[in-house]
Amino acid sequence: MAIKTISHAISDVGRVRASNQDSGYAGVNLFFVADGMGGHAGGDIASALVAQRVAQIDEQFTDVEAAKKAMVDTIWNANGVLASAVEEHSELAGMGTTFSGLTVVGDQMVIAHIGDSRVYLVRDGHVTQITSDHTFVQRLVDTGRITPEEALVHPRRSVLMRVLGDQEARPEIDTLVVGTQPGDRWMLCSDGLCGYVPDDITNRILTSRVEASEAAELLVGETLEHGAPDNVTVIVLDVVSAATQTDFVATPRFVGSGANEVVIEERKGRKILRIFNTKILDDIIGRGFQDAEFLPGTEEYLEQILLETRSRIRWRRIRQLATIVVLLGLGIALLGAAYSYTQTRYYVTEKDGYIAIYQGIREELGPFKFNHLIEKTDYRVADLTDYWSSLVSAGSVTADSLANAEATVKLIIEQSTTSQVTP
Repeated sequence: MAIKTISHAISDVGRVRASNQDSGYAGVNLFFVADGMGGHAGGDIASALVAQRVAQIDEQFTDVEAAKKAMVDTIWNANGVLASAVEEHSELAGMGTTFSGLTVVGDQMVIAHIGDSRVYLVRDGHVTQITSDHTFVQRLVDTGRITPEEALVHPRRSVLMRVLGDQEARPEIDTLVVGTQPGDRWMLCSDGLCGYVPDDITNRILTSRVEASEAAELLVGETLEHGAPDNVTVIVLDVVSAATQTDFVATPRFVGSGANEVVIEERKGRKILRIFNTKILDDIIGRGFQDAEFLPGTEEYLEQILLETRSRIRWRRIRQLATIVVLLGLGIALLGAAYSYTQTRYYVTEKDGYIAIYQGIREELGPFKFNHLIEKTDYRVADLTDYWSSLVSAGSVTADSLANAEATVKLIIEQSTTSQVTP
């Protein structure tokens, strides 16, 4: 069946960053997200250069293999552009970017991916992550050394094994082809979304019936609600039948740094490559956010991360156990103090028809009682005046010591006896 797409792209600097190192592109047939790394050294430049180069192949391919080859070759070409930029501008050494994109070929999606940005497919109410992160932590998950839950909080979860940059001329690019159909929804995002917004919230939005534009806005809004320590870029793509009447017109659009011009400036006798956008400041002041790092994949580093993970898990369990012990101790101490206080109280009530004194409080908590019988008198409650009989039966006569309780009982008996003998 012939299809067409309805898309929306949005990128936000977040609540911590001073500049946006993400770039996104939503075109006619091509859609992608690139997340730059390198801080003020050039993360924004890296993603922008790659975005502007790869966007040039936004065309209608009729052959899946041709589309796949074009995407990989163009990504490698963009990688060469980054290497050349670093060679000419040494201050940009170490900059790089992720890339996750897809191009529509008939009723199939040709996907190219490197790094930890992601591509998701939503079909029949189910959300599936199509790409796999190229991180050391994900490698540990894939090999069963740590759990996905441990990966979410791992201190090295931002260390990448594969990125575009000045490290390799032709880094390995994951490619795959996935069939698509009307009713499908695709989502591409930087880790500013998937790294901070819980999956259940993301899935609920993606599986809702809201339009692509609203879904993308909601996802970015949730990122901001969760603190947004990183830039976030989201592209939502809905697949519909080609015969479906819509007001949407596919218009190529860059978001993030890719929407800005990369220029060369003369500064103190040397040429500086930078993003030209008067609305942003240079991200040169650290704010406590840790940038993604790139380290070539080695077994030695994997083992190092694994050892750190085991140590972290061990100490976390020790802290959890210590916390439980402390909380239990506090709980027991509080309960003990509360019980001790109840035993300083006394009340007068009825026991088998006779006046009795109890130590503690009348209230009970399920099977737990906080009182016990101290003394049972020989004076019947039925012989009391109506006033005292009602108070004693209700247990409303209280005292703060046994002596006071006994004195109160004596007073009750005397008043009731006096009342009975008065003519």
